Amino acid sequence: MEILRAENLTKIYGTGENQVVALDHVSFSVNKGEFLAIIGPSGSGKSTLLHILGGVDTPTSGKVYMEGTDVYAQKEEQLAIFRRRQVGLIYQFYNLIPVLNVVENMTLPVRMDGRPVNKEHLNELLEILSLKGRENHLPNQLSGGQQQRVSIGRALMNAPAVVLADEPTGNLDSKNSQEIVELLKYSNQKFNQTLIVITHDENIALQADRIIAIEDGKITRDEVIRA
Repeated sequence: MEILRAENLTKIYGTGENQVVALDHVSFSVNKGEFLAIIGPSGSGKSTLLHILGGVDTPTSGKVYMEGTDVYAQKEEQLAIFRRRQVGLIYQFYNLIPVLNVVENMTLPVRMDGRPVNKEHLNELLEILSLKGRENHLPNQLSGGQQQRVSIGRALMNAPAVVLADEPTGNLDSKNSQEIVELLKYSNQKFNQTLIVITHDENIALQADRIIAIEDGKITRDEVIRA
């Protein structure tokens, strides 16, 4: 069942001679529960695409549909709610708040939404992410791999329909990288969440259900790895 659809997404930065076409009429759809890897060289438009899918950046033209809703037809307030509730974002550099501990960082999206924290779900995530016993640690008291686990927990805390990860292992060694990928695959299967990962690592991409390659803002390959 389709959960996400991009239609003719185009993103242009600058004007005149300084104009850069980051995305050029990109179209594809993603099914619920699918693990999709998006690969491509630096500057190919991968991160721009991810940010547009997540409601963080606005396309110059084209549409994004999430569960049938036209994302960019929503008012700003609705779009903010969409970002908090429907999308979980994971970044390469963790983006944790230094003065908040593990639990506070993980539950921030829920609390910003003015909703009560689901303690059962929080404890389940702490267990899955091997963060039990570190609930009160600040980011600077954690290793890089542990910080990325916290950022994954934050992305999963609201039980989003889609998890978007932008080079989630780009800052980690190979052992930690594989552990993070295993965690993302596990949550993808356990919670039946759609997972879209941007990566330059072919080994990570080959663990996905499907690979889309982007070059110069265009899709050059769309291949199902496993059904």
